[in-house]
Amino acid sequence: MTRAELAFLRAVRIAHLATADAAGQPHVVPICFVFDGKHFFSPIDEKPKRTAPRKLKRLRNIGENPRVSLVIDRYNENWAKLAYILIIGKARVLVSGANHRKAVNLLRRKYPQYRRMRIDRLPMIWIRPTRTTSWGAV
Repeated sequence: MTRAELAFLRAVRIAHLATADAAGQPHVVPICFVFDGKHFFSPIDEKPKRTAPRKLKRLRNIGENPRVSLVIDRYNENWAKLAYILIIGKARVLVSGANHRKAVNLLRRKYPQYRRMRIDRLPMIWIRPTRTTSWGAV
């Protein structure tokens, strides 16, 4: 990735994760994320959810079909400032280990709210990019 793309990823606070189940039914959710220079991470956190964290549709989908897309975008009324980065990749769910610990530390640096949450005890989505596309004023 270019320096501009990396700066864009550091600045943007939200992304949209697209997963699909084994039948191909898409599911898109907004997520918090970090990028460590190689992989993307997104926590399953303690914000209120309709289902138990470990039973979320995005996690079930990744278990059935690891192919995902991630869109990190910026909207502006001045359309000359529109931008996005599209990530195509493979995902898996981490529940412990070195990558899980690294992701927790990075997320707590980027999002102070996570310093009060027990994200170290919850699943983490790990994404290995296989293709990256950027567009606009990245």
